Amino acid sequence: MIKGFKLILKAASFAADKHRTQLRKGEEATPYINHPIEVARILAEEGGVDDPEVIAAALLHDTIEDTETTADELRSLFGERVTSMVLEVTDDKSIKEKAERKRLQIVNAPHKSPGAALVKLADKTSNVRDVGARPAVDWSEQRRLEYLDWAKQVVDALPVANHPLKDAFKAS
Repeated sequence: MIKGFKLILKAASFAADKHRTQLRKGEEATPYINHPIEVARILAEEGGVDDPEVIAAALLHDTIEDTETTADELRSLFGERVTSMVLEVTDDKSIKEKAERKRLQIVNAPHKSPGAALVKLADKTSNVRDVGARPAVDWSEQRRLEYLDWAKQVVDALPVANHPLKDAFKAS
């Protein structure tokens, strides 16, 4: 238990440091770290997930995509399984067209490992809640609806059946 707790705290500290200058796009411009913490909370509290490596991956899920963090850095600090889950939920930013990256999220969703699928599901749940309650300042109602439709397509394609997180997403 203590080992898992230490891993989670280490991941939270690392993610907070990496995201320290970032803000969410909503009007409140909340600290970005609130999002990975919320994803981890959704997994643990609403999804009943108690695997410390999955919770750590949730805390770290945007570090490679949105900061200068490398897979090797994560691997050396958090191990192969955590890094693998983070990589599975990371968009390939070398693909410049956002529409293609979004399409690939749907295409790749069925091939996620069980842990990565849960992280992706909790991430989409958090994002959908934000789009509803705290959308990006410049997002029209049409863009919000398009996001919700796309997020549902990603979630529907994930290899997660009869899990409480599916209900949490639907309620969002």
